Amino acid sequence: MTGSRFVQHRYFFLLAVALTLLVPHTQAQIAITPCSMAFGNVQVGNSQTQTISISNVGSSSLSVSQISVSGTGYAVTGLALPYTLSPGQSVSVSVTFTPPATGTDNGTLSASTSMPSARGSKKWRSTSTTATATAVLSGAGITLTGQIAPSPQSLSFGSIPPGASQTLTETLTNTGTANVSISQASMSSGSFAVSGLSLPASLAAGQSLTFGVVFSPMVSGSASGTMAILSNASDSQLNVGLSGTAATPGQLSLTPTALSFGNVTDGSSAVLSGTLTASGSSVTLSSVTSTSTEFVLSGISLPTTLAAGQSIPFTVTFLPQVSGTTTATFSFVSNAGNSPVTESLTGSGVAPVQHSVSLSWMASTSTGIVGYNVYRGTVSGGPYARVTSLDSGVTFTDSTVSAGQTYYYVVTAMDSTGTESLHSNQAQAVVPSP
Repeated sequence: MTGSRFVQHRYFFLLAVALTLLVPHTQAQIAITPCSMAFGNVQVGNSQTQTISISNVGSSSLSVSQISVSGTGYAVTGLALPYTLSPGQSVSVSVTFTPPATGTDNGTLSASTSMPSARGSKKWRSTSTTATATAVLSGAGITLTGQIAPSPQSLSFGSIPPGASQTLTETLTNTGTANVSISQASMSSGSFAVSGLSLPASLAAGQSLTFGVVFSPMVSGSASGTMAILSNASDSQLNVGLSGTAATPGQLSLTPTALSFGNVTDGSSAVLSGTLTASGSSVTLSSVTSTSTEFVLSGISLPTTLAAGQSIPFTVTFLPQVSGTTTATFSFVSNAGNSPVTESLTGSGVAPVQHSVSLSWMASTSTGIVGYNVYRGTVSGGPYARVTSLDSGVTFTDSTVSAGQTYYYVVTAMDSTGTESLHSNQAQAVVPSP
């Protein structure tokens, strides 16, 4: 009996201990928001910072005991550890990415916590619970460089006479990702020069700079060279090819060298023509000036270029406004060796001729005649329109006629009652022109 009671009592004690160990603990829960953080491309040596939140999503307080990062360019600031978070509480920390070299740099951020178990009863075993949350980090280190692209890649000036000059434009564009400083632009040939470029000059990424390049040959022959652009771009010396030819200037001839318009009625016009011809080499006609507004050039669009042996016709119109002789000169300006060539112009304005038609007729032998009516038409046989009424006399001068027109006249006799006779015979008058 005694032995049996002892065994039963021991069994009861062991059961009580087992029940104590099965009592659950409240677990710590931690979360990181966002769970991934992308820094994108960051220039080597520069930094980019973003914010991440650590939250207690459990029902018991927890202590953030450790925050660690992996990856060569990542660092965490803004939180002194250990840090206690109540249930539902969050805290922000800063994550900075500073790439030490070019290339992709992936890492992680881990936050670890500890939460003590409940105490106070000797029956509870003293333990602690840990939890860890992780966020993924990504970024890349890049190196920004400047690069200059020319437009056009070469300049061809064609052919110009020795002693003349021609300017073409050149544009430099920074097609890289960093600022570029242009320090020098040098020419390998004295026939070429830079115009409108102030150095040193700075170009931001995507920015362009336009300036002029001048070709000024002094002797005949072909010329070529290189414009060297020095900068701190990845292509530190950029070469732009230059070419041009100094040719013996062409000659421009004029046929005829003088135009005489004679007499022209004031207010009307007269037209004469001429021809320009290039010889030797091509000639570019740039302008034409006149010393009088009464002479007008037409038929040529300026500027225009004539190849060697090519001709171009033109017309000159004389428009006298007042009577008298007018002389003038046309000057044809070009790149020809004999520029300018001149055309002598002369013409006389004369007052327009005033025409009239004089009429006379036999007096009527009828009694009671007190006057005559004169009628005029432009078609033989009429219709006619009365131009005048005469109380006496058998003559009339019509001064309202126009040059080059033909008129037809008839006369009627009129008595005191206003009754008219039949039309007289028709008279025709041809007015000369002008």
